[in-house]
Amino acid sequence: MSRLALGTVQFGLSYGIANKTGKVNAKESNRMIKLCRGNNIDMLDTAIAYGDSEKHLGELGLNNFKIVTKLPSVPSNCKDIKKWVENQLQDSLLRLGVSSVYGFLLHSSEQLLGRNGVILYNAIQSLKDSGKVEKIGVSIYSPNELDKFIPLYEFDLIQAPFNIVDRRLLNTGWLDRLKNNGIEIHARSVFLQGLLLIEHVDIPIKFSPWNDLWIKWQKWLTDYDISALEACLAYPMSFSQIDRVVIGADSARQLEQILNIAKTTSIVHFPEVSNNNETLINPSNWVNL
Repeated sequence: MSRLALGTVQFGLSYGIANKTGKVNAKESNRMIKLCRGNNIDMLDTAIAYGDSEKHLGELGLNNFKIVTKLPSVPSNCKDIKKWVENQLQDSLLRLGVSSVYGFLLHSSEQLLGRNGVILYNAIQSLKDSGKVEKIGVSIYSPNELDKFIPLYEFDLIQAPFNIVDRRLLNTGWLDRLKNNGIEIHARSVFLQGLLLIEHVDIPIKFSPWNDLWIKWQKWLTDYDISALEACLAYPMSFSQIDRVVIGADSARQLEQILNIAKTTSIVHFPEVSNNNETLINPSNWVNL
């Protein structure tokens, strides 16, 4: 179970296309954290931009958890980037109630390519040097981003979307390249924000351009008598290059279901349902549908 990490965006925001309950309340999040402790899940993934997720986590107590959080975009009018980055982390540590974090990731890789890119990189590197951060890295939306900044900077950790439909990290060769460079890989969006878990008849009409994909996906699940949840979990976990699989849940009951399946899944054959259309595989583009 140590390969799983709990994503906590739902602790601070109402998140996910399949989410019917909204933001996770304090009682439910406490149950979820206890489930993690009882199942050897020792990593929590959050971000400064996830509403009050960090504050919520800090109130639950994070002893023995490895925390990964993310830095939002540097404001365009920022006069002292180094100081701003330091203040962002310090505020984050205070909200979380910890003295250091395992991972501190940039949420916007394009800022590394701007005129202040080196200053920004040096700022987060200095936080690693200070011991407040163990690993620095970037949370990406597309492997194309790696082509641009990996040759310029050294990072310890990359978080990327990776699921049974979005296989770009594998198909571009970056999965192996990152691993060969000793970079830790965290796979997120393994349920494609919950879209892959929705029954075909309940998938919103705006996703009908990919009807053939949904039909093939549902047929495979039916033919092999496998749940969508099990297949979505098994796919990223079948790659040894991936160090952590970040999972999200809307309730303790859902998290318990995920954990139980993760213990037993042993799928080795998967359907060919990959798709490179960024309107589909990048949820931030769904507003355009």
